[in-house]
Amino acid sequence: MSGMPANDRAADALRVITLNLWGENGPHQRRLELVGAELESLAPDVVALQEVREVPGQLVNQAETLAHRLHAHHVFAPSTAWGGGTEGLAVVSRFPVRRSAHRRLPHATDVEGRIVLSVELDGPAGPLWIHTTHLSYRQNEGKLREDQVLSLDAEIALRAPGLEQPQVLLGDFNTVPESDEIRWLCGLTTLESRRVFYQDAWATARAAEPGITWARQNPFRARMNWLRADRRIDYIFVTAPRRDGRGSIREARVVFERPDADGVYPSDHFGVLADVQIAPTSESALAEPGVPSGGLDRKV
Repeated sequence: MSGMPANDRAADALRVITLNLWGENGPHQRRLELVGAELESLAPDVVALQEVREVPGQLVNQAETLAHRLHAHHVFAPSTAWGGGTEGLAVVSRFPVRRSAHRRLPHATDVEGRIVLSVELDGPAGPLWIHTTHLSYRQNEGKLREDQVLSLDAEIALRAPGLEQPQVLLGDFNTVPESDEIRWLCGLTTLESRRVFYQDAWATARAAEPGITWARQNPFRARMNWLRADRRIDYIFVTAPRRDGRGSIREARVVFERPDADGVYPSDHFGVLADVQIAPTSESALAEPGVPSGGLDRKV
């Protein structure tokens, strides 16, 4: 993508961002301009977007608009009919798209079309799978989200055989880290007699910080004031790290959290950024003093 270089980013790291765009609500043209400007500054490799809107003859697909500005590729998957157009998920990428697929999640309806969008990218170190989603949002819908994360894991598992690169799952999960559905993804509880393990990028890199993405300070959030404020509900998950370092979380931060001079925020959500290692760490960097090459392969 074009824009200012990110000087704090390692050469072997993939920079990913997730953001709920909030459709065409509020001053949407101004908001989309703010999103585009910050993306240029952050220079991500991949952006996962939720609540992306397009209305024929009125609103060009928002992901397409951002991709055009960033000279990037994009994939859009519609999930719900909305205001004469559609709402859905999108992935914007500086890497070419090899293929993509999307499918409905459990409890999706015509009004709330919950889906997962999976995109295979032609990454710098080989094929790279990115998945984005937007789960049920009401605070009493934990069981629905449990069924949805089980379905997400099944979709990701389909891509695993023979895949050398980590897989990344991003999106608006509409629930807090303490919920069973998030704890299950992190390997901390059992659902339907199953356990899995994904790294929560924020918890891995900044465990002592709250990482709030649905914030009281954002006036756009007030339109859904009945939802509890000051929660972390947007996530970047990465499959388990490899022994050679691939999949390690290098950094995480909250982004799109500042308004412009007029007090306009880019969205009603803040976004999340993570840097993920995608190239193996060199043997020389891994070696312990006095340990022959391969010595680290012993069991510990």
